[in-house]
Amino acid sequence: MPEKKRTIRVGDKATFHKTITEGDVYQFAGLTGDFNRIHIDTTFAAQTRFGQRIAHGLIASSFLSTIMGMELPGIGTIFLDQFVAFKKPVFFGDTISAEIELVDVKEKDAVYIGELKGQCVNQRGEVVVTGVAHQMIPKSHFVLG
Repeated sequence: MPEKKRTIRVGDKATFHKTITEGDVYQFAGLTGDFNRIHIDTTFAAQTRFGQRIAHGLIASSFLSTIMGMELPGIGTIFLDQFVAFKKPVFFGDTISAEIELVDVKEKDAVYIGELKGQCVNQRGEVVVTGVAHQMIPKSHFVLG
């Protein structure tokens, strides 16, 4: 039996929440090879303008991708591009709330191209990342509502 198509609409929103741990930062550094001392060296980081270690900016910005691939639009979509701005540092222990909104959809052959705007906010209500992304959304799995 074919899977039921999921309805998406301009204005749809989705969120993701995660507390950044030391383990997250070290795993990211190991995966990417980015061992910048600002992320992993407490003594070095204490002497910077931040006064402490900060998480890689791409960790928080990747939460926008997480939402797009898992929730909105969701599984079966393909990330095309992302433009991000890093507004404030993310510290170890910060809880990041990421939110995206589907702001536009255009038809192109067998797919839709969705434009999504997003932001990541820390537990203090400070915006740490903003972004705009485009997602390829297969018409075989989704319908516009």
